[in-house]
Amino acid sequence: MNASLLALAEAVAREAGELLLSRRLTSEITVASTKSSPTDVVTAMDMAAESLIRTRLLAARPSDAVLGEEGGSTSGSSSVTWVVDPLDGTVNYLYDLPSWSVSIAAEVSGSAVAGVVVCPPLGEVWTAVRGGGAFLNGSPLVASSVSRLDQALVGTGFSYEPKRRALQAELLTSVLPLVRDVRRIGSAAVDLCSVAAGRLDAFYESGLNRWDSSAGLLIATEAGAVSFGYQGDAPDRRLTAVAARGVAEPLRDLLDTHAAPVVDHVTASEA
Repeated sequence: MNASLLALAEAVAREAGELLLSRRLTSEITVASTKSSPTDVVTAMDMAAESLIRTRLLAARPSDAVLGEEGGSTSGSSSVTWVVDPLDGTVNYLYDLPSWSVSIAAEVSGSAVAGVVVCPPLGEVWTAVRGGGAFLNGSPLVASSVSRLDQALVGTGFSYEPKRRALQAELLTSVLPLVRDVRRIGSAAVDLCSVAAGRLDAFYESGLNRWDSSAGLLIATEAGAVSFGYQGDAPDRRLTAVAARGVAEPLRDLLDTHAAPVVDHVTASEA
């Protein structure tokens, strides 16, 4: 079943990606609304892409549930929930920067079993099924073999909520001196897939939603990366991290030591 779920996810993500790319190349893209702050934007294309994705998924599998960034949650009677980010990296899309993506995961009992991340400007399609490895445009992926944290290139991201962003910046001051360097790409799904490909050695962020990370986490771990959350927990809203196996433990220790202020803020804001 997982292979058929992936085939559907990939076909739908590709179609949504084509829609987004065609409009990006031919239309003036404007802000339709904002979410958590004036800088946390939604374009009309976010909503159009999610509408397309929901329509295609439910036409093929009408009993499934869907959780989407723009449309919220709709229930289903099957064991499958589709977790959808129709446009991850909206600000990049708005500014015509190439790191934006469509992310679709199929979850069974809360665990991703198939996932795809499509980055249309770069022509990249990342895929994985549980237990089947991870692939980029059909070629298998293996995470980095780096073994020292001071040689690791680490990705991260920032909230659009001002207080949380300030706390994330404080955490960065503890991480940056101990790693090779830090990158902020602007799409968590692309970041996670970049760890799968060894383009990044690790990635962490507080405040991610399931739609931001479900497909990318599966792709990264199927490529051999290690995923973890805060203080020994699984990745969640408080902290989502993935790292090459050789640097996972020191990065986990570093984040457990210094991430408490931003983790506490995420927890308090959602209580």
